[in-house]
Amino acid sequence: MSGTDDRIGNPGVPGGALEGLRVIDLTMMLAGPYASMMLADQGADVIKVEPPGGDGTRRIGPHLPGGLTQDEGGYGGYFASINRNKRSLVLDLKSETGLAALKRMVARADILIENYRHGVMERLGLDDATLWAANPQLVHVSIRGFGDSAGGDSPYADWPAYDPVSQAMGGLMGITGPRGGPPTKVGPGVGDIAPAMFAAFGALAATFRAHRTGQGERVDISMVDSVLAMCERIIFQYSASGTSPVPEGNGHPLLSPFGLFEAADGFVTIAIPKDDFWARFVKLIGRPELAKVPEFATNTARLKNAAAVEEVVTGWTRARSRAEIAGVIGGQIPFGPVMTAEDIFADPHFHARGMLAEVPISGAERPLHVANTPVRMAHAAHGVRQPAPLTDEHADAILTEFGFTPDEIAGLRPAPADPPQTE
Repeated sequence: MSGTDDRIGNPGVPGGALEGLRVIDLTMMLAGPYASMMLADQGADVIKVEPPGGDGTRRIGPHLPGGLTQDEGGYGGYFASINRNKRSLVLDLKSETGLAALKRMVARADILIENYRHGVMERLGLDDATLWAANPQLVHVSIRGFGDSAGGDSPYADWPAYDPVSQAMGGLMGITGPRGGPPTKVGPGVGDIAPAMFAAFGALAATFRAHRTGQGERVDISMVDSVLAMCERIIFQYSASGTSPVPEGNGHPLLSPFGLFEAADGFVTIAIPKDDFWARFVKLIGRPELAKVPEFATNTARLKNAAAVEEVVTGWTRARSRAEIAGVIGGQIPFGPVMTAEDIFADPHFHARGMLAEVPISGAERPLHVANTPVRMAHAAHGVRQPAPLTDEHADAILTEFGFTPDEIAGLRPAPADPPQTE
């Protein structure tokens, strides 16, 4: 960054809020790449260091017709979505030359982010003492299922973890599902994405400190902890009441009505957190007397009579289409239809906000849509600007920027495969 005299020129997006920030990205799967994607979307130069053969998630579909396969250096939709705006370099960190090259790069970077299992960085010879010897200002961010030693030694530190594990142990599944029914997994990979968001925030907070003090920092993110932080309500509820919260179906344990209701052609959400919204709602649906009925007049009363409240609301919504409901209460009461991906593509909001970004896929018949960043800036450049890189696509440019000679670059390139034998 600008505060470091020997920092190399940054090819990140001009005018991005994080322009000048250099990130070495050793992550794979979802949590780590999503975190580094958030930085790249705001202009950081994120260098994705991949193992020989590339990140395994390149193989995960769906694939656009005609797009390059993994064997051709390409990727499917999974990889394309969360690795946009990055550059790719293949290094074999199990080799002396690959490891030495990474250490040279670390010396001139701001952030190193990785999501290896517990102990892998140490086995690679990339412990914090070694990293800080190379770069005293480096911010090292790790994302692990149960964290690392920097934030407290978990008894589960060696357990592998993926999204459903962190959803389960972080408390999310325990409050999700039908009333009286089994716990339910939330659809998107929030067990990965919540820690990714905390990791991106932690990376920037630590970098701000590092450039203020000249001292590097260690950011230790646990996937399970991150989900628990997202489920903060269950902690204060249990502390105050001594009772563990349970699945509440499509309602809310503290507010009524507040949740999902059936319509004639699908479902809608209605959220009434305040009594004046209730009074407005019942007036709009032609039942103004319900604003003064003692059983319904206050949120406390409505909670005690939640079944009757839901019967009133559902009785009205079930007889109307989502569009008809929107025509009556849209803009007046917190409300929204439950949308499918098809609905989202057709809705003007997401087009007006630029949330359906198109990226070209090498060889494919058409671009791929990916979800754009919701972090909008009034003046700084942001969002999806370029597709996810092909495997090792930017190797020569990256290594040259870091001062490697042509001979050194040639020595880091994989040996050419032997030609197939013919009879």
